[in-house]
Amino acid sequence: MSIEKLEFQAETKRLLDLVVNSIYTNKEIFLRELISNASDALDKLRIESLTNSELVGDDEPEIFIVPDAATKTITISDNGIGMTREEVISNIGTIAKSGTKDFLDKLREASGSAAQELIGQFGVGFYSAFIVAEEVELLTRKAGTDSAVKWTSDGAGEYSIEDCDKETHGTIIVLHLKKDFCGDGEYNFTDVYEVERLIKKYSDFVRYPIKMNFEVKGKDDEQPTIEIRTVNSMKPLWTRNKSEITREEYDEFFKQQLHEWEAPLEIFHVKAEGTVEYTALLCIPKRAANNLYYSDYEAGLQLYSRHVFIMDKCKDFLPDYLRFVKGLVDSPDLPLNISREILQQSVEVKVIGKALEKNIQKQLGKMLKDDRNKYEDFWREFGKSLKIGVYNSMFDNKLKDSLKDLLLFPTSNDGGKLSTLAEYVGRMPDFQKNIYVAAGKDAAAIEQLPQMELLRERGLEVIYLTDPVDEFAIQILHEYADKHFQSITQENFELDDAESQKVKAEVEEIAKTHEDLLKDVKEAIGGDVKEVRLTSRLKSGAVCLVTGEDGPSLTMEKTFAAMNNPLFKATQILELNPNHAVFKKLESLHEGGKDSQAFKDLCTTLYSLALLIEGVMPNNPADLANKVTELLTK
Repeated sequence: MSIEKLEFQAETKRLLDLVVNSIYTNKEIFLRELISNASDALDKLRIESLTNSELVGDDEPEIFIVPDAATKTITISDNGIGMTREEVISNIGTIAKSGTKDFLDKLREASGSAAQELIGQFGVGFYSAFIVAEEVELLTRKAGTDSAVKWTSDGAGEYSIEDCDKETHGTIIVLHLKKDFCGDGEYNFTDVYEVERLIKKYSDFVRYPIKMNFEVKGKDDEQPTIEIRTVNSMKPLWTRNKSEITREEYDEFFKQQLHEWEAPLEIFHVKAEGTVEYTALLCIPKRAANNLYYSDYEAGLQLYSRHVFIMDKCKDFLPDYLRFVKGLVDSPDLPLNISREILQQSVEVKVIGKALEKNIQKQLGKMLKDDRNKYEDFWREFGKSLKIGVYNSMFDNKLKDSLKDLLLFPTSNDGGKLSTLAEYVGRMPDFQKNIYVAAGKDAAAIEQLPQMELLRERGLEVIYLTDPVDEFAIQILHEYADKHFQSITQENFELDDAESQKVKAEVEEIAKTHEDLLKDVKEAIGGDVKEVRLTSRLKSGAVCLVTGEDGPSLTMEKTFAAMNNPLFKATQILELNPNHAVFKKLESLHEGGKDSQAFKDLCTTLYSLALLIEGVMPNNPADLANKVTELLTK
């Protein structure tokens, strides 16, 4: 077949432009990415060969790197699985992952390490080749086939693809280096010893031999000879004693093994012997993946048996709320040919998983106690996961108890500073029987609730529930330290001190003499509210909405509505402040007749304003605007 010229997919062209012109600050990273891709190709071939031994010949798996100063190239080759023509076009000419546009938009806005972190999450490290190369050639042949293809591009928007000859399966990538990277600038990727240094720095733990040619000088007039050496140690880091491993080695291992761009936030290295023997090397990344809470996120740990790679993204070790944890498990007690069905039924896997879950919880508790700043960094990235864990513990009290002391919430205390539940309870005054909570889109919205004014005046602290999952988690917890959670926007909320009880009694007396008024206000508003009543929870505010004790809050109703589930409706109760001038006006208009238009307009306007305070749009905003305009002109 003749040479075929094709254009990159539009989003791929945008990505290439970003990669080449603005993302990478560390130019060396390209080598690690291409070596990782070669290692992945060897992994795939080994797994395929378990069911089809004819795919692998007599050659041992290897990665070969050849820097060449004469041609100003560096070549990375492997004898892995290889690709077909269609796979080359799909994998390199197209980015076919969901969320591509959102990813690229975020990438354009980011810079430096933040941009590199996004690139790492998306898995497009091949394109880093164009940072150092003015042209890239790729020759590949899929194992089990006889045909090979050659792909060539300068990264400017087009690529060519053609059939070619290649004796063995695998992939060869030839980078024609830009002049800044072959001895004329800060970098020289044609120098064999410089490349060797980079391999040891970034890819020493790759499980396959990385080989290079080294020139050995002869004696006297003898010609130099070429010696092939394996550059990397290939000794899995997790097999060494923890005391012998530096933090820098751990960091580089996770960067290479998991294609991370930043050092992990926390590392777990666990070795266990006994009923089940295993080693686990896990980490919490510094930042959450963009799609961590979406269905296309692939959670799971790498699985090894006797240091041999079995599968990637094994989801059976850790529960879903720990999906952010990355790393590997190596156990000699699991068979090399383990299937997904056997894995799911394996007692050994369940034992390992439970032990790892407890270990992670224990380490998080230790971090919270010993390094609060670090834990708060963790919480900002992954706190939602633990709250989801609480929500999923509806029928698992043991899990609920193990997570409740790891939760953090912003509160009205000290400018929204994060607080544990134990810290909140420790600050409660003696008369306070319940833990006060309030839900809203953010702290600013909650602080503007009219119910907050009285609590601020009394110096009472409120936990802010600003994440949609917060209310669900609080409902599952139900109580903490024998103190129930009490929403300040629910109908049954009341302060427990003597002064509040006195004001409440006074309001109840007023309500007895205004029963007809309250009934007529409800009638004027219609069926949207269950009840209209007087309240003692307001200071300067005229009106507020509260919800029924057993149903969802208005914030939760909005969450369900956003998920196209309008069935969950909050029970609305309108509360009026009997000490406010508006209530006096309401009384005056009511005396003129409940059927007067002025009385009805004031009732519906007060209800609409109460909805707006809660962040809910009234059913007829234009009607509200007209009524407010008319009231302003009177």
